[in-house]
Order: sequence, then structure tokens, then C-alpha cells
Amino acid sequence: MTAIVTTRALNISVEETAAIKQCEAKSLRISSIEPLKSGGTHVVFLTIEEADKARILFKSAMLTGRVVRFPFMGASTRSAY
Repeated sequence: MTAIVTTRALNISVEETAAIKQCEAKSLRISSIEPLKSGGTHVVFLTIEEADKARILFKSAMLTGRVVRFPFMGASTRSAY
């Protein structure tokens, strides 16, 4: 039997501002968002259900495999989004 892995996080090949606009249009609440060093955006949603809806929305833009993220940037080093 195959285990189903569920996560609130997605890596997509869409710029951060475009991802925010598309999520707002579908009323998907973002918990955390950051640009990826390797290109694209890492998005974490508030609920699994919202992440599942986002997987459908961004189906053609989903990044597979490993991605390169920037080192952690705390609130004091990054402007609010």
C-alpha cells in the first residue's frame, strides 16, 4: 500500500507577486511565501484543503524534485508581503 504524503507547502514556477494575486483571486490564504533561489516560489497555505485547491490551480506550474531555498530570513531582515 502506498502512503499518501500531504503537505501545506508547494513549490511553483510562478513569481511571488503573481502567486499572491492568483491565491487572493481564489480566496486561498497564504501562511508563508518566499522566492526560491533556484527560481520560482515556495508557498505554504493555512490549511491542507487550501493547499489541495492550490495544487489544482498551479498544476502546470508545480516544481518537482529538489529546489534551492535561500537561508532563513527572519522578520527583521525582510519586508512584509
